[in-house]
Amino acid sequence: MGEWKSFEYAERDGVASVTFSRPERLNSLTFEVYREIRDLAAALARRPGEVRALVVRGTGRGFCSGGDVDEIIGQLVGADTRSVYEFAQMTGACIRNLREMPQPVIAAVNGVAAGAGAVLAAAADFRLLAESASFRFLFTSVGLSGGDMGVCWLLPRLIGHARATELLMLGRELSAREALQIGLANAVVPGPDLDAAVAEWLERLGALAPWGLAMTKEVMNRAASMDYSAAIEMEAWTQTLLMTARDFREFHAAFTARRPPTFEGR
Repeated sequence: MGEWKSFEYAERDGVASVTFSRPERLNSLTFEVYREIRDLAAALARRPGEVRALVVRGTGRGFCSGGDVDEIIGQLVGADTRSVYEFAQMTGACIRNLREMPQPVIAAVNGVAAGAGAVLAAAADFRLLAESASFRFLFTSVGLSGGDMGVCWLLPRLIGHARATELLMLGRELSAREALQIGLANAVVPGPDLDAAVAEWLERLGALAPWGLAMTKEVMNRAASMDYSAAIEMEAWTQTLLMTARDFREFHAAFTARRPPTFEGR
């Protein structure tokens, strides 16, 4: 695996982890962080047998506070239209690649998730929050559209159109408990228990068939943009594929032998 310079990266027991490590800047994003997140997600997508999940977390008081005011916004203010458009395409590719990689992604939100940081968390398949966590989609507060990096597609599907409109237009801060109440968070735990909660969710995911998880993610991504009949047909094809795969036969053999199944993603 390549060396990633803009964040801490590790792999252990089939789990990849990204840790944003600029706590003095609330883990704000630079051009290089965006590029490396985009490229890492694409690289992991080609290794479903070796890496079964990705965890994204922050250090210090923040998960990720969005684009760095000095290193990104300060440079974009003087850039031409083509350069800004290419930047926006690149940031969107970060979210697309996280959504399209077959492995489940867990965002371990330890603190502030604002702007693009909130969108990164929304792009994960699961969001586990410390009680100190908060969300703020603050784009309109800085003179921009509330729609950034595909969040106008993502957020309504997580929490509904009305609540998404409120958060994206007004940009108000959302506490961890509020995020849990409206469905933006999967769980909220005391800060010291966040790593243990992540480990528990990874253990649950690790007991399941990797290809089945990947196909579930794929179907959910696609079904959101197709009609009901097309979704039913797509799920019929997906189940047909998985019912002829090795992991399905392994489940039957394990059930018959009264032992836990050993799934291989085949």
